[in-house]
Amino acid sequence: MKKVVVFDSKPYDIKSLTEHNVNNYELKFFESKLTPDTAELAKGANVVCAFVNDDIGEEVINALYDLGVELIALRCAGYNNVDLKAVMKKIRVVRVPAYSPYAVAEHALALIMSLNRKIHKSYYRTKDNNFNINGLLGFDMYGKTAGIIGTGKIGSILIDILKGLGMKVLAYDAFPREELAEEKCFSYVSIEELYKQSDVISLHCPLNADSHHMINEDSIKFMKDSVMIINTGRGQLIDTKALIAGLKDAKVGFAGLDVYEEESEYFFEDFSSSVIKDDVLTRLLTFPNVLITSHQAFFTKEALKNIADTTFKNIEQFYSKEDLENEICYKCETTCNRKVNGRCW
Repeated sequence: MKKVVVFDSKPYDIKSLTEHNVNNYELKFFESKLTPDTAELAKGANVVCAFVNDDIGEEVINALYDLGVELIALRCAGYNNVDLKAVMKKIRVVRVPAYSPYAVAEHALALIMSLNRKIHKSYYRTKDNNFNINGLLGFDMYGKTAGIIGTGKIGSILIDILKGLGMKVLAYDAFPREELAEEKCFSYVSIEELYKQSDVISLHCPLNADSHHMINEDSIKFMKDSVMIINTGRGQLIDTKALIAGLKDAKVGFAGLDVYEEESEYFFEDFSSSVIKDDVLTRLLTFPNVLITSHQAFFTKEALKNIADTTFKNIEQFYSKEDLENEICYKCETTCNRKVNGRCW
């Protein structure tokens, strides 16, 4: 029986993975994140199952390799926490590329609507028996322009949703799909043009060298006054200090963030009785026009089931010697279809 060690386990992970363990792998759960100090917990494991904020850098990879770990199964889509050069030809890595694009797109909409109509503020007012609506003024979404950066599964679903609200949609993608634009009636434009024309900008692109801090001091200058910025992708797509500067001078009117570039220490954990030492995060939390959720965009029943099912399918394919359809391609640094015998290198 293959042994799978699961790091950064929360109660919902344990419940979902246990329920969907149809191959009866031996599962061992650890609340600890995967780090150089905790890698030893994988001793005796065939597979390590890791999450988005686990450290899969060179030191951890070498430790897992020395322990005889054969496969790293990420139960997430993102893999910017994996040192691809270090893992190459040592341990194979698979991921869950599409657990529920609807969940993330719908959460992006929830952030947009909540910020616009001040739902979060209204909730606390009425809980205090305050029914005054002064300061809760929103705007019609109909007729406004949305800029979608990244038109993969999540971005394209959000486009459908926003088109349904009567919004004009502009998009930017490093690899535009004109047939998709024609099908869904939106337009690809340059990134600068998207910044200039959009009332709402939502980020749905992968994190790489080109997209790191794509929202920065210079890009914010291109944007409309009082623009709304939504990020349900990766925290490091946004230079948070530049975002704060934009919020302070009202260039940025709203920010809805499900991710934060230094989130790994705080997100998914309870700090309600502690002092947050991250001054940047603390400053963000003071803005009345900023809504932060704790990387929960993926968090639906359907998504958890898909994550578990795909994770176990990935493991089964590995031990059945099948091509790993969700293996990260070390050469292309993505999941690719050009692999030979399962690998591009």
